[in-house]
Amino acid sequence: MDSLPLWLLALIFAAAAAVVWVAGVQLSKATDVLDARFHIGSAFGGLIILAIATNLPEIAITVSAAVSGNLGVAVGNILGGIALQTVVLVVLDLFGRRQDGATLAGPLTFRAASLVLVLEAIVLVTVLGFVVAGTQLPGSLLVARMTPDAVLIAVAWVAGLLVIRRAQKHLPWRLVHAEASKDASAPASRARKRHPSKRHDALSTPKVLALFAASAVATLAAGVVLELSGDAAASELGLSGVLFGATVLALATSLPEISTGLQAVRQGDDELAMSDIFGGNAFLPVLFLVATLVAGEPVLASAHDSDIYLTALAIVLTLVYTVGLILRPKRRLLGMGVDSLVVLLLYAVGVAGLFALA
Repeated sequence: MDSLPLWLLALIFAAAAAVVWVAGVQLSKATDVLDARFHIGSAFGGLIILAIATNLPEIAITVSAAVSGNLGVAVGNILGGIALQTVVLVVLDLFGRRQDGATLAGPLTFRAASLVLVLEAIVLVTVLGFVVAGTQLPGSLLVARMTPDAVLIAVAWVAGLLVIRRAQKHLPWRLVHAEASKDASAPASRARKRHPSKRHDALSTPKVLALFAASAVATLAAGVVLELSGDAAASELGLSGVLFGATVLALATSLPEISTGLQAVRQGDDELAMSDIFGGNAFLPVLFLVATLVAGEPVLASAHDSDIYLTALAIVLTLVYTVGLILRPKRRLLGMGVDSLVVLLLYAVGVAGLFALA
């Protein structure tokens, strides 16, 4: 796409963004129906099904970069957008409305109120901790086309899934939570707060699965076009690859998370919306193992200072929301929860630091 004029690149970029948005809405609706029919649970459904589907563009770009030996692109693609995808929760908190158009009462973390989400955040921070440690290991640690850091990241992710799955079935806090639910300040029960799409709920399970698959393919194709057209436009504008990737391009590739998240909130499933973000962010570093196997050489060793910086920023932003899920602040400031406002300010400071680093 490098030979195309800027106006055409902008048009292609906008068209791909529109496709990603529409496909993301369909993914969220289909996931909500599948969660109910297969009894997956919203947090677990968001952690695996929706999170992987909305990250299909990143999967394609990472594999493509690994095949071509462009390991720096693979690392930047995986780590560059995690911090901004966490800021997507600010968007969901600020613009979240139910299907009737009414503004939601209480911030996002107050409404979600789930210890499973806290566990998901802990898994994410653990995985990102392994990522930071892995960037400091020598590139000579390669056995059977794998490195210890990439393997540990994947193992930590799988172990986290098992812990979360177990937590959904049994938590010692369940009785206390049930008693607290009698209070008006506690979150409504799942049965009362979910409002799945009636049109999608009327479809047969094979049709819902087909809709999910078609939306996932559309997200994948449009996401790749977003990446390619965005990179070409950045080159024409003379923007730094790191800065463009961590801001404009990261926002564009986060459109699936924004559209699916807003739709989940409209359907009354705040837990699914947050789980999609935490789950997607935790899954992305697992691609280091895939990239290492494909490239046949260590991938994390190619990380730049800016990649490590953005990973640390993502950890801080995730911990802010973890505190919010535990404390459940009721107050809104500037239309959002206190935790969302703190995240937004920290991200702004972080981007300023990124400019200084670049």
